[in-house]
Amino acid sequence: MTIVLALMGLSCIGYGVTVMTLNSGTLFFAVWYVLGAALLVGAGALHAGVWQAAPMLLRRGVLAVLAAGLALLVGTQALILSGMGAKGELALDYVVVLGAQIYRDGSPSPVLQYRLDAALEYLRENPDTRCIVSGGQGPNEPCSEAQGMADYLVRQGVAAERIIQEGRSTTTLQNVTYSMALMEGDSPRVGVVTNNFHVYRAVRLARKAGLANACGIAAYSTPWYLPNNLLRESLGLVKDFVAGNI
Repeated sequence: MTIVLALMGLSCIGYGVTVMTLNSGTLFFAVWYVLGAALLVGAGALHAGVWQAAPMLLRRGVLAVLAAGLALLVGTQALILSGMGAKGELALDYVVVLGAQIYRDGSPSPVLQYRLDAALEYLRENPDTRCIVSGGQGPNEPCSEAQGMADYLVRQGVAAERIIQEGRSTTTLQNVTYSMALMEGDSPRVGVVTNNFHVYRAVRLARKAGLANACGIAAYSTPWYLPNNLLRESLGLVKDFVAGNI
């Protein structure tokens, strides 16, 4: 067990280094360092006999907390995985493309391009559906994410009059609520376009915010980053549940 924990700890740290080096776009990679360090400390405690010498009540308490955490992780991962193959419904009234980073030259980051390409495919197959591109301007972006997304879609042949820009939001919840204000009609049928690992939470946020007929449209995501993104989504689900957003 000592060797297993040590190898798991080193693997977590190594994975965190690769995610950091390849520039995942967030600082979440640091969680892998913390997790790896905790596993190495656990391995050291086993090897030195510290764990065995600890009071039984303390050991049972630690194991209970770990078991509860593992159960929560498995449960949230099952929910996340349930949305990863979502393809949306035909002839939706709107699709909402959630924003992500725009590079300084105005081009979409890979994460955002995957979302835009999924939206583009849907819009070509459903010519009466309108598209809301949603995302504000970050400090390192040359324009709002909405503007960058609209420009990309127009370059790919989508008529400008089909695109509505929502350029204020900075969170997924704001993406949804601000986009709702731009929709016409009662109970519109809406597809939320985002990367596959993010679909379940995004749709739950949309429905809770009032889009009862929301469904997901899953875009591709880079496989190497998937463990990082899945773990982050689990924490995001817990956070939004506690906050009452889903």
